[in-house]
Amino acid sequence: MSFTVIIPARFESSRLPGKPLMEINGRPMIAWTWMQAKKSGAERVVIATECEQVQAVCEGFGAEVCLTSDQHQSGTERIAEVVAQLGLSENEIIVNVQGDEPMLPPALIHQVAAGLESHPHTLMATLCEPIEDVETVFDPHAVKVIRDCQNFALNFTRAPMPWSRDTFGAESKTLPDNWAYKRHIGLYAYRAGFVKRYVEWPECDLEQVEKLEQLRVLWHGERILVLDAECDAGVGVDTEADLVRVRAKMASAVFEA
Repeated sequence: MSFTVIIPARFESSRLPGKPLMEINGRPMIAWTWMQAKKSGAERVVIATECEQVQAVCEGFGAEVCLTSDQHQSGTERIAEVVAQLGLSENEIIVNVQGDEPMLPPALIHQVAAGLESHPHTLMATLCEPIEDVETVFDPHAVKVIRDCQNFALNFTRAPMPWSRDTFGAESKTLPDNWAYKRHIGLYAYRAGFVKRYVEWPECDLEQVEKLEQLRVLWHGERILVLDAECDAGVGVDTEADLVRVRAKMASAVFEA
C-alpha cells in the first residue's frame, strides 16, 4: 500500500499562537508529530505551513515542507494546495495528520490509510473510539459520530446524540445499555482527487452550525467510512492545559526519533 501523509502546521493558531514550534521534551511539537508519521509506513511525509519560520525549523530536522497560502480556513484547504503543488494522482491516498498530535500512534495513521484502500469506491475514511462516561457524551468539545450497519457515518455532532430517552431524562443521567457511544478521532484519509472536489464546495448550513467541516461531505451525499481505532489515539494539543498534559505524558513515555 502506498500513501502520503500531509501534516498541516499553522503557526497563527487562534487558541495557541506559535503552537507548532512549542517545545515538548527538547523538540518542537511539529517534530514529534512528523517522527510519528514517519513510522507509519507512508511513502512520503510532507509538512504544510504558511509560516517561513516553521518551514525553516522543519527543514532543519530533515522534513519535506510545502509553503502554502496564509488565507486557508482549514487544514483540508491547505492539503488541497499541497496536492496541487506536488501533482499527486487522483487516486493517491492522503492521510491528514494534524500538526498538534505529537502522541498520535503510527499504527492509527496506517490503519486509516489501509481502511480506505480496502474500500475502493470510498473517498474518505476516519476513526472513532468508545465513550465510556456520560460526561463525555454531554461535552460539546467531544464530537460524537453515529454510524450505519456498514460503519459509514450517518452524522457527526457535538450534541449528546442519539438522545437516550430512558436514561438522559432522569436527574442522574447514565449511559444506556443498548447503545455504544463513539467519539470521533480527527484523523482522515482521502483520495487526492476528492480533496480537490471538497474545497470547491461552499460551507453548508449544518457545518456552519456545528463548526465541523466533515459535515460538508455528508451534506453533499458522499460517504465517510468510520473505523474503530485499534489503539488509543493519545492526547492532542488545543490549549495551554493540553500542552502541559502532553509534556507530562511524553516525559514518562518512550518516544524516539
